[in-house]
Amino acid sequence: MSQANLPTRAYLWLTVFFAVLTWSGIAPKSYFTWFLEVAPAIMALIILAMSYRKFPLSGLTYTLILLHCIVLMVGGHYTYAEVPLFDTLAEWFGWGRNHYDKVGHFVQGFVPACIARELLIRFNVVKNERWRTTFVISFCLAFSAFYEMIEWWVAIAVGEDAEAFLGTQGYVWDTQSDMFMALIGATVFVVLFRKWQDASIRKVIKA
Repeated sequence: MSQANLPTRAYLWLTVFFAVLTWSGIAPKSYFTWFLEVAPAIMALIILAMSYRKFPLSGLTYTLILLHCIVLMVGGHYTYAEVPLFDTLAEWFGWGRNHYDKVGHFVQGFVPACIARELLIRFNVVKNERWRTTFVISFCLAFSAFYEMIEWWVAIAVGEDAEAFLGTQGYVWDTQSDMFMALIGATVFVVLFRKWQDASIRKVIKA
């Protein structure tokens, strides 16, 4: 990855980010829910901007972070329980509920696994691949559990207004299934995308 093409990729990343963010902020279902959902994406943007020059991440990691941000923004616009495509899928397959939130939690495991694994490799924290995989999956489960606690705290703080943010849709096992989806996402990444990430990291190190 040459230094010359970094600005082009960065500008493309920012263009997509702000285009989707702008769309999501136009007449969302609830501005309160929109703010709660897109806040992590804004925080990610700030962190990436601050670290970009001193510690650029691999192209794969940047791409997946953008994907995660888009998932959050779409959920913020419609609320996770009312994304139209997944309403249609629910009708087709007789699901009885909108499952976009499960996609969100899958990504919540998949993308943090990518970030955590890259940091462990580049800072040389855990050298053994098996231990690294164990640590990454454990971290993603912990992150998912912490996010569920954040949702709980928000619900306590704002009461009924947090229902759209929680997106439980009356499902009693929603919290547990959310964490399970994060586990699946993290596992899928470390099993199927490990070599792709290794190649992407090598490009950054050689630059």
